[in-house]
Amino acid sequence: MPNSDVIERERRKLADLFKDVEPAKAELVSGLIDDAAFLYAENQQLRELMMSTGMVKVHPQYPEVQKPTEAAKQYLRNLNSYAVVIKALNSVLSKNVLDPDDGMDEFE
Repeated sequence: MPNSDVIERERRKLADLFKDVEPAKAELVSGLIDDAAFLYAENQQLRELMMSTGMVKVHPQYPEVQKPTEAAKQYLRNLNSYAVVIKALNSVLSKNVLDPDDGMDEFE
């Protein structure tokens, strides 16, 4: 699947999660949604690449000599960025949820 298709599918999935969020908040996080979709698609491609190359290069004559591949390094950087973006998006969603009546109002 072309990268742009993966990005668009992920963007639609995330946007759908925000369909009930007040419009100002939804607009505020639209860039984060785009970033999350991009990082998701990029990491999907990197994972596919690493399925054939692995995450670590091992020296053929000296197996104790190893180093991570560039794809693995980038994957981990993207993964950390993606986690931060998703955490930010989740905090907006969490603040949009109304707490159910827990009966504590009568004690306040």
